[in-house]
Amino acid sequence: MSRYYVSAGLELTPGTDPQAAATMLAELAETTRDEPGCIFFEVRQNIEDPQRFTLWECWTGPDALARHFEYEHTKAVLATGMTRVCYIEKLTDVSGDPAPTPASGD
Repeated sequence: MSRYYVSAGLELTPGTDPQAAATMLAELAETTRDEPGCIFFEVRQNIEDPQRFTLWECWTGPDALARHFEYEHTKAVLATGMTRVCYIEKLTDVSGDPAPTPASGD
């Protein structure tokens, strides 16, 4: 299976409550993990700046990621306007190891 890694940086739009955004993004991650082509999807909040989040994603390919943006749960999050994208990085694994499978309870 191929691997398509993405790291995306988000920041909150003015007036957005960090806890509300964290809850919304956690729910997005949970739903996204069930999408076809999603290998892993994690959301992390910056400890020093709770207005910033990082999404760590691995997909079977760019087409799987493109389909992610067609699902209603993704469209609903984008429609809130609570976040804006600061950067998107498309990454490769230089070690040659397959994508890790997150252990339950992590």
